[in-house]
Amino acid sequence: ASRLDVARAYVEQEEGATSRYRGLLAAGATALLVAMSLVHLYAAVEIVPAPVLRPLHVGFVLVLVFLIYPVSAAFRDRLMWWDVVAAMLGLASIAYLLAGGDDFWDRNVTPDARDRFFGFVFLVLVLEACRRTSGLILTAVVLVFVAYAFVGPWLPGQWAHRGYDIASLTGFLYQTLEGVFGTAVDVSATLIILFTIYGAFLQQSGAGRFFLDWSFAAMGGRRAGAGRTVVLASFLLGGPSGSGVATTVTIGSVAWPMLAKSGYDRESAGGLLAAGGLGAIISPPVLGAAAFLIAEFLKIGYLDVILMAVVPTCLYYLSLFVMVELDVARFGLPRLASERAASLWEITRRHGYHFVSLAAIVVFLLLGYSPILSVFWATVVTFAVSFLDRDQALFPRRLVAALRDGSAQMLNVAATCVAAGVIVGVVAKTGLGLKFSAIVISYAGGSLLLTAVYTALIVWIIGLAVPVTASYIICAVIAAPALVKLGVPDFAAHMFIFYYAVLSEVSPPTALSPFAAAAITGGDPYRTTLQSWKYTLPAFVVPFVFVLSPEGVGLLLKTPPEGSWLAVAWIAATAMAGIASLAIGVQGWLAGPLGVAERTLLVAAGLALVYPAAWTDIAGLAGISAVVGWRFLGRRSSA
Repeated sequence: ASRLDVARAYVEQEEGATSRYRGLLAAGATALLVAMSLVHLYAAVEIVPAPVLRPLHVGFVLVLVFLIYPVSAAFRDRLMWWDVVAAMLGLASIAYLLAGGDDFWDRNVTPDARDRFFGFVFLVLVLEACRRTSGLILTAVVLVFVAYAFVGPWLPGQWAHRGYDIASLTGFLYQTLEGVFGTAVDVSATLIILFTIYGAFLQQSGAGRFFLDWSFAAMGGRRAGAGRTVVLASFLLGGPSGSGVATTVTIGSVAWPMLAKSGYDRESAGGLLAAGGLGAIISPPVLGAAAFLIAEFLKIGYLDVILMAVVPTCLYYLSLFVMVELDVARFGLPRLASERAASLWEITRRHGYHFVSLAAIVVFLLLGYSPILSVFWATVVTFAVSFLDRDQALFPRRLVAALRDGSAQMLNVAATCVAAGVIVGVVAKTGLGLKFSAIVISYAGGSLLLTAVYTALIVWIIGLAVPVTASYIICAVIAAPALVKLGVPDFAAHMFIFYYAVLSEVSPPTALSPFAAAAITGGDPYRTTLQSWKYTLPAFVVPFVFVLSPEGVGLLLKTPPEGSWLAVAWIAATAMAGIASLAIGVQGWLAGPLGVAERTLLVAAGLALVYPAAWTDIAGLAGISAVVGWRFLGRRSSA
């Protein structure tokens, strides 16, 4: 198999392997996917009640997962009788629910025999859909939570609860809007699918290719051109998609030859590509689908979440750009001649209208439109401007492909949200969130620092086992309350959890982005993973800042207590200086190789500058001044 095929296998490992049908089966699957997209686009502009839209969304997901995702790789590209039976049972369980009307929801405390039957079948189907799309680990995690609901009376100490039987559990999970059809499915049915449709319209209209070409033209021809291109392209491509592995593979397949010619070794190039892919998950507007979940959990505006992500995202890309510039000096990389026929001006003149599509969402949000209407009208804008280039216009065939891909690309995330709904329901039913926070705080002795460290470790460990979206949902309901109970603002606690959930993307054994990058470059997967940690870690000290210090919320563009916007600007500026110092210390290069003492001092100074306090700012600036003075003044005078 080619390297690109191996890399795509990692994409499938994250997003699930699907069957590729031909003929009538392909036409049937396409018709269902297009219908799903059209239903959700209709729901964006017309009022569809939550008790109808959420089950309808889950019904589409279950039917399509069983028809498109095979029970195992051995049955790929073949539709088996058991797939059809599972799809029909999924359809029947949702049809029964919708036909029951308000009486169905009112019976959640005392479900009758048919309610219990369809509820049990529904939960089994949810688990199987989770297994097919996300693998055994997340399914096992869900089963552990379900088991916890049953065995509560026999558990020790604070873990104990009254316990529930199958009837009461299925009644809560299947017959209320607090279980499977709760927050996660609400977000999946309203925002996530609309954004994937929007992303598919961008891709089918040629925007993805344009962003790559534009990045090459803008950054090529310079000594740091190859690295800068990867960083810029990852932001432009990844922001609307929110998929780390897919962004890594898309950029890597094009950029690896250029990185190799620039002098990057296989592991360093793979690490940079993986770091760029990680940026896709933390960059507005999608944040790997977590932006919508954060907004829903906190009951705040989606635009507020985007604003909170602005400074951390800038710090992350600043760290990458500094690392790339240091790579040039450290490796002695040559200037790479641009191989692109068209100039930056020519590419912008011919296809610059794609930036209109990219900016449309933010413009509509600023005009006061809701997030749902903003992404809907941004999709309409993308459709309209595509006709400026006849070759990329969304004529019927491309339009159908965009509507098909919009639903197909979100089935994995949707199935994850449905399964996570089981976890959220069990946590709500048993009170596990408050119990868990009390346990964490007691282990930490009431210390906010230790609680934050324990929380980061818990989130990271859970993230190693399940996808980022599921990791965030699980930890938002079981770990966030501990931080909030110790006085951390709820928005800061949720952003902290989100950023550490993302770290799993570059952490063994599930480091899919580095492994996919290594497959493209031919490098060693584990050494590539270590390189990706080097590129990404400086930016991951930032979440501790807005948890441990009241002034740290300035990094989320929130005014600190007794602070001002001037204080926010100062906090952001010192954080940028700190991130640059951390990057230089980690790279070990500043106009020449740095010694251990210099690197240690720069890392310490960087950490001090990132922490928002006057005395740490003074100490950090003093540390940087000492290293810079020694390297540029002390050595010059001694020479």
